[in-house]
Amino acid sequence: MKRMIAAVLVLAAVLGTLLGVKIYAQRAALLGAAGGSGVVEGTTVRLSSRAGGRITEVLVREGQAVAAGDVVLRLDCVEPQAALAQTQAQLEGARQQAIAAERAAGAASSAAGAARASVQAADAGARAAGVQTDAARRQASRMDAVQTDVSAAQLDQVRTTAEGMQAQADLARAQRRAGSAQAQAAQQQAGAAGAQAAAAEQGIKAAEAAVQRAQLTQDECEVRSPRAGLVQLLPYETGELVGPGATLATVVDLRIVQASFYLPNADLGAARPGGSAAVQADAWPDRAFTGTIATVATEAEFTPRNVQTRTDRDRLVYKVTVDVPNEDGALRPGMPVEVRLLGTGD
Repeated sequence: MKRMIAAVLVLAAVLGTLLGVKIYAQRAALLGAAGGSGVVEGTTVRLSSRAGGRITEVLVREGQAVAAGDVVLRLDCVEPQAALAQTQAQLEGARQQAIAAERAAGAASSAAGAARASVQAADAGARAAGVQTDAARRQASRMDAVQTDVSAAQLDQVRTTAEGMQAQADLARAQRRAGSAQAQAAQQQAGAAGAQAAAAEQGIKAAEAAVQRAQLTQDECEVRSPRAGLVQLLPYETGELVGPGATLATVVDLRIVQASFYLPNADLGAARPGGSAAVQADAWPDRAFTGTIATVATEAEFTPRNVQTRTDRDRLVYKVTVDVPNEDGALRPGMPVEVRLLGTGD
């Protein structure tokens, strides 16, 4: 009987001690720093190409570190290469056409200028011939008025000179009319040549754009990493045929990782973007990481249908994301961590 009583007393003492430890732990948790359990996440980039083709070379392996701009794999892009060569040839042809059009426009402009000069010369000749004709006619009139002092031969000579000057004036006017028509035609040719030159310039721009598009497609044959990180996934092997837009590799940037956890409603006031947080990883028990609160969710999760009581309100949680510098890559995606918000608790 005494043994039974002693055993009951020992059991009661043990249960009391365990209950006390649990109460102490709960009190410490309530009074301790706000935080929670989370998982490490990195910035993941999925590499793809706008061009499809057969993979000719894979230059990296899973888990390998790459720098920004490193070639991850290459595609066999025969068609884009041929298209690039074709557009480059078309661009050269457009440039030659533009040169020829510019020369033709220059020649047409010179011809128009010469035609205008010819019109001006003919106009000047017509005016000079008109003046000489009037002078010869006045001289003939004066000689006719004094016939006693002028021989018939002299009078005929003066009249013949006046008629010749008149013919020269008529010829100069005819040359001016012809020159005007020629100048108008040359001006039209110059305008047409200028339009051809402008069209040739537009042709060059169109050919340059085609070359740029073909070059972009050609560049897609080399898949490069846009940022530094670790190659996480290579779903295809050399020789496989892939389509445009397929995910060819996945790169994870670990320089700054994110630790996400859920904060109870009662501790939400302790979380502010820009605040400091301590991160402890199970894989590195003797090392502490310091991060900065990046985001605090504006909407609660796991919310009951009707939030009525204090207990229900305590069930509300908000997602908090902490940015953690990770230059040495110690923290990897998927690692479990404990996050404590600094400056909270005792």
